Amino acid sequence: MSNRLHPIIRSTSAFLMVAGLSIPVAADSAMPVEWQDLPDPASQEFEDPYRDLGQETLGDVVEVARLRAMQEQTGTIEGDDAVRLETSLASLEKQGVDADWLISQRWVVAERREAAATLGNTAFDGQEITLSGFAIPAPSEEDGASVFYLVELPGLCSHMPPPPPNQLVRIRLEEDWAPEYMHQPVSVTGRMQIDPTEKVFQVVDGDVPMKATWQLEAAAVEDFRPDANAMGANSEWVEQLRASVQASRANAD
Repeated sequence: MSNRLHPIIRSTSAFLMVAGLSIPVAADSAMPVEWQDLPDPASQEFEDPYRDLGQETLGDVVEVARLRAMQEQTGTIEGDDAVRLETSLASLEKQGVDADWLISQRWVVAERREAAATLGNTAFDGQEITLSGFAIPAPSEEDGASVFYLVELPGLCSHMPPPPPNQLVRIRLEEDWAPEYMHQPVSVTGRMQIDPTEKVFQVVDGDVPMKATWQLEAAAVEDFRPDANAMGANSEWVEQLRASVQASRANAD
């Protein structure tokens, strides 16, 4: 089968087996979804006392936590360590920052941040949706199913770190199709599920951990043109990639 971008519509029997539906998904009946809607709304608003701390203040808190931990292990700290602890505590007290309370909150805040980054919006769990983004090629499944990942912006997972897990979608499809280039703009239609996965594979120059909250069983993959205003500086890069692929096709013909 050609690797040329095309709609992928599976047979009824295959789609029933994989997605558990009574009828195949039609692109025009699927729910359009925006990236900002994918995280669990209830987990996004939470108290984070570290959020507004300046870099220097945060550095003092980290130093106090480190030295206090050392003090608990050894029973005492002396010399330069004692001076650093006293200096950091004095600096924080001058700013009205309660170092001990902040340190006591670190695991609470870590759990809240983890939830905000990983929990998915249950309103879309099990729904037929359409989502547009940029495709990242991935190794096929053991059963031969093709796989790629969808991200909101070009550059993620290659020139920039991966997005939070609830902003990363693992796309699975039975057709032998793969993106023609990194961050190819596509719209994908199919059944979305909260099904966390963690894979590591090579993206561009090295191995990248791909933690995805979402998995989508694709019924259709189609080309789309990103909104230049929404893309900002990335839009020019996308257009250069598109032009390069079109030139390669013309030379091949």
